[in-house]
Amino acid sequence: MLDLGFVRNNLTFVEEKLRARGADPAALLGDFHSLDARRREAITQAEQFKARRNELSQQVGNLKRSGQDATALMEETKALKEQLDALDTTAASLDDEMRQSLARIPNLTRDEVPAGKSEEDNVCVKTWGEKRHYDFTPRPHWEIGESLGILDLERATKLSGARFAVYKGAGARLERALINFMLDRHTAHHGYTEILPPFMVNSKSLYGTGQLPKFGDDLFRCGDGMEFVPGEYRDNDHWLIPTAEVPVTNLYRDEILDESKLPINLTAYTPCFRAEAGAAGKDTRGIIRQHQFQKVELVKFVRPEDSDAEHEKLTRNAETILEMLELPYRRVLLCTGDTGFSAAKTYDLEVWLPGQGVYREISSCSNFEAFQARRANIRYKPGGKGKNEFVHTLNGSGLAVGRTWLAILENCQRADGSVRIPDVLRPYMGGLERIDIQ
Repeated sequence: MLDLGFVRNNLTFVEEKLRARGADPAALLGDFHSLDARRREAITQAEQFKARRNELSQQVGNLKRSGQDATALMEETKALKEQLDALDTTAASLDDEMRQSLARIPNLTRDEVPAGKSEEDNVCVKTWGEKRHYDFTPRPHWEIGESLGILDLERATKLSGARFAVYKGAGARLERALINFMLDRHTAHHGYTEILPPFMVNSKSLYGTGQLPKFGDDLFRCGDGMEFVPGEYRDNDHWLIPTAEVPVTNLYRDEILDESKLPINLTAYTPCFRAEAGAAGKDTRGIIRQHQFQKVELVKFVRPEDSDAEHEKLTRNAETILEMLELPYRRVLLCTGDTGFSAAKTYDLEVWLPGQGVYREISSCSNFEAFQARRANIRYKPGGKGKNEFVHTLNGSGLAVGRTWLAILENCQRADGSVRIPDVLRPYMGGLERIDIQ
């Protein structure tokens, strides 16, 4: 969420940034100046009425103590209270309207983010690894997985419907090996603390990281299908997490962090659940786009002045996993129109898939600056004194496990139909060097 004072004082700038994202400022902001003026006027009048009420109460007390008649002043106080109650209601309503208006506004992209409308305008800033050359036609992962007997999409459909997968035998072990390898690397070598959070969260958590209210249709909700209302939360209010970013970031919601402990670096494995309402018809083959998938997430809480450097560091941590697995990839700086709602700047890591002849996203590493921290009220006290300030939050996949799994199948396939296990994974696979057709 953006700071109200910043939007008020820089409205033209905010509108320009929204247009750069391809958004309509009028649709998001409405008549912002009018709403802000009415809200501030109601608050000012309420404060004036409260001051007058306090003054009258003092005068009533003085009259009573001196034995004089205070009836007239008491009547005025009563009338004033009714007016004040009405003003408080109006001010609260306008304040809620303002919060909802601010909640609709996406983060403002950094100046170095390239202008553009879609992924076609993203800028490749780095390429790593040589694409393998095969003396046969490389196959896509769904064909490899089926022929090896390690991926069963047909039975998954029987169990749960489309966009689910069953991993079998060495395929299931490879998924588990990747999770353990990623967590071990991030904790032992990159300085992250491992977290195992709940896989269900409440609406306030999803609001804090920016999934609600905008992306409710892409989420799975548990319970009675009640409508989400900002500021209103119930005991049976549960959603399946779309990413570990949500519970891990919200660990510190409504808290003031110790500056000496920053940066806080956390990593978590979780399953992730996405309705993919906006992706109908996309990536229907294989396991590129699933309703349930596994991911290892990286989350940082940092001082504002450190967030650029920490963003680069987090992205490198994710890249290291790809390099150790010998998977060719590229780093792409997302353009304004492709940058996510909560992010100010995002790098996508895209892995090469020879069976499909394309690069596909395997990690999205974002700097949210204070946007999420303001929504979730995560602060710190600079220098241990003075006014509290919002931290900057960052996160990225380190990596999406299912997409890493399929990238290994496609990049490490052999002419005989087998798949070579990358060297760093063999200890996690009980020494297995290859997956053969059974």
